[in-house]
Amino acid sequence: MKNLLLLISLLGTMAACEQKATMPDTLPFQVAKAYGFENIDQVKSIAYTWNVQRDSVNVLSRNWKWNIKDSTVSYSGPDTTFTYSLTADSLPKQDGGFINDRYWAMMPFQLAWDKGYTFETSENATSPIKGIPSTKLTILYNSGEKGAPGMGYTPGDAYDLYVDENLMIVEWVFRRGNSAEGRPVTWETVESHGPLKFSTEHYNAEGKRTLWISDIKVE
Repeated sequence: MKNLLLLISLLGTMAACEQKATMPDTLPFQVAKAYGFENIDQVKSIAYTWNVQRDSVNVLSRNWKWNIKDSTVSYSGPDTTFTYSLTADSLPKQDGGFINDRYWAMMPFQLAWDKGYTFETSENATSPIKGIPSTKLTILYNSGEKGAPGMGYTPGDAYDLYVDENLMIVEWVFRRGNSAEGRPVTWETVESHGPLKFSTEHYNAEGKRTLWISDIKVE
């Protein structure tokens, strides 16, 4: 899932900075609240390391610190370290990685931040890997020209989120371009950091941990 890139950073950042007096009582917002979204106005910054296992030996890691209040991102990876503004006219190529990694770390919050999607729910669903009784929440992002306002880096993608009775994501299936088939991945090991919760480990259908989030710090 190299390019889980859905909406432009600016939209998410602007929404993150808005204190919402009232949240819609829809399933996407209920999931966001289960992870602590109602407390997001208390958060100044979120830092974490995104890690992916590319083969039996090599791990790629990227370190991020998102300063929500001032709309800046600090990046540290194998190639360079720098800070950039999300409101700049031109964003660095690493911003694509920031969006990708943020959806892995904060998909529940993106359900509340993002505006450009439609959703459907299916009751009495079964998660594809572990067979957990779930509600299936399908998120379909708007289609359009890549990079156009509101379209992000890869418009038209879809996610099937399998949500348990506690409104926590137990698995998802990412479907690029809303294709019929996708790759299921588990959402496991929920950690609390400050007022927020994060699922930190993801396993594929073969039971291999392919991606994980570490070094989380919420200020």
